[in-house]
Amino acid sequence: MKKVVIIFFYVQFFCCFCCAQETPTSEEELENLVNSTQSETEDDSYTQQLEYYFKHPLNLNIATEKNLKEFQLLSGLQIANFLSYRKLLGKISSIYELQAIPAWDISTINKILPFVIVKEENKFFNKKEKQIFETPHSILLRLSQILEKSKGFNYFPTTGKKYLGSPQKIFLRYRFQNNKGIQYGFSGEKDAGEEFFRETQKQGFDFYSAHLFLRNVNNWNAIAIGDYTINMGQGLIQWQALSFGKSSEISSIKKQSSVLMPYNSAGEINFHRGVGATFRKNKIEATVFASIRKLSANFISDTVRNEDYVSSFLSSGYHRTESEMADRNKLNQLAMGGNIAYQSGFNHIGINGVAYQFSNPIKKKDEPYNLYAINGKTWSNFSVDYSYTYKNAHFFGEAAADKNFNKAILSGLLISVDKKVDLSFLYRNFSKQYQSIQGNAFSENTFPTNEKGFMAGIRIRPVPAWQIDAYVDLIKFPWLKYNVDAPSTAKDFLLQVKFNPNKKLEIYSRLRSQSKEQNQAGNTSATNYLVNIPQQNWRTQWSYKINTIWSIRNRAELLWYQIRTNNKEFGFSTFVDCIYKPRNKPWSGNARIQYFKTDSYNSRIYTYENDVLYYYGIPAFFDQGIRYYFNLTYDVSKNISVWMKWSQWHYQNKTTTGSGLDEINGSKKSELRLLVRVVF
Repeated sequence: MKKVVIIFFYVQFFCCFCCAQETPTSEEELENLVNSTQSETEDDSYTQQLEYYFKHPLNLNIATEKNLKEFQLLSGLQIANFLSYRKLLGKISSIYELQAIPAWDISTINKILPFVIVKEENKFFNKKEKQIFETPHSILLRLSQILEKSKGFNYFPTTGKKYLGSPQKIFLRYRFQNNKGIQYGFSGEKDAGEEFFRETQKQGFDFYSAHLFLRNVNNWNAIAIGDYTINMGQGLIQWQALSFGKSSEISSIKKQSSVLMPYNSAGEINFHRGVGATFRKNKIEATVFASIRKLSANFISDTVRNEDYVSSFLSSGYHRTESEMADRNKLNQLAMGGNIAYQSGFNHIGINGVAYQFSNPIKKKDEPYNLYAINGKTWSNFSVDYSYTYKNAHFFGEAAADKNFNKAILSGLLISVDKKVDLSFLYRNFSKQYQSIQGNAFSENTFPTNEKGFMAGIRIRPVPAWQIDAYVDLIKFPWLKYNVDAPSTAKDFLLQVKFNPNKKLEIYSRLRSQSKEQNQAGNTSATNYLVNIPQQNWRTQWSYKINTIWSIRNRAELLWYQIRTNNKEFGFSTFVDCIYKPRNKPWSGNARIQYFKTDSYNSRIYTYENDVLYYYGIPAFFDQGIRYYFNLTYDVSKNISVWMKWSQWHYQNKTTTGSGLDEINGSKKSELRLLVRVVF
């Protein structure tokens, strides 16, 4: 361990003089999301949204509150202050004027600069945008494959192949979008191991999605036919789009989105399929929706009642084996609901409701922690959400109940104390009985249930080049959870210091300390008992832009798991990125080499990776080894672009990688990913 710590400080000292790339705004938020949920997402809607505004910058002089919410880069207080400033003083004359808006700091302005413009004329699109909108059609094809053969693709004389299909992963998407508010398209996706145009998948892709979405048709703000997402309140009863939670960005505690949004990502779970519409008249806005779709689920049979019960929903989207195919699309789901909201100025109140009906009843595994789980063929939730801005304070929240009138409440406050100090507070109290089908609120748990917590965050900018972010989150779980056989508690602390003296150099160092109670591992007594499991992460990163072409970045991270116990573990990871992006050239690229060493999966470290367009990977690094990759982008012509990523894991002291049917003989695992996009 001492040797690793010495390497850590050596690498940091060296990279202080070398350092790294300016990265897309979404990277840190996506990485924080996976760190909290410990699972990756195939929802690329956020990346699509950022790229859309990058190519079609939003004119701040005519931007609406809804436009600014779609960024997910501005807090409710910052949006309210911007609109108040513009109403009072008129149009913004220059980007530099944004510094005069209360609660808008240099960090905020730098985040949104790639996606906004300031123009005197009342036109949303500039010449560059008009040229782009001459080609509103786009076709995207993405192919990827693990090059080594895993156990699932080997042929067994008695049983044949475990995986029914080929090892390629394929994603195809067509989309049309113009400046008149018309958007439509379709997509198809096949995972590695799934069949393609044969046997069980004679129709081609395992998953298809299609949508038609119209914006601003008279008083209809939005009309959706096909696939769409519904996002209401603060997520206590329904939030299907990608959203961010706890991070060094203390203002991200509030969820912001349009209620009705089009869906055209590769994920097979978090969306509705049917019709939806949003109508607005003066200060009233109403959304209604109805959806019918099939879900994959595990079933158990009740031989006494001669009925099949749903024991769990399957969210992986994998249909590679006979057993996975047996559970595919076996459950019918009917969903309907709506929202009606009143908005006066920057103050908002809304009423939300959603109801589900299933073809088979839900009955979770008979375990104590499932005592209050959803059961039966029907479920419903309703809520009231609000937001209120007063001077330099922005209040928001939601109060919800399920069909059994079990309650959940979330309430937050964003306040700008001074130009140099921002505060955030969030309280939540989710009853142990409260349940929601697709709730996705700010919480420590995956779903908003069985949790009481209070979070306080602060951002301090003592001088222009320095920024200090910190938060504390104290949580109680009133009832049992999986692998936690008693009521428990958790704590989460973060402190981050950032130094940004100029446009070229950025340095930050972050210390995060977490602790949760769970069952004692290896306990042999008749009754489980809880122990506190502490974990600390220390991350330091330097970024430096050498010139207009080259940039380089380095990060090193240390992790201590159960450091104060006999089962203590240690993790270490460091990487160096090199980015080459020449001006007026049709190609660019970046590369990374990363070393990691952890004692087990418990001390794993997550790291965001650059990838092909609309795709992001945030793998978990554990055991010991090296990972390296490179990305290349080439614009074949004005209308055709190609992306490629090649990556490889090289583990030390291992004869196999992966587990189960994904196990590969050897210490290497390589992957190739190609993407082609055509616009016309």
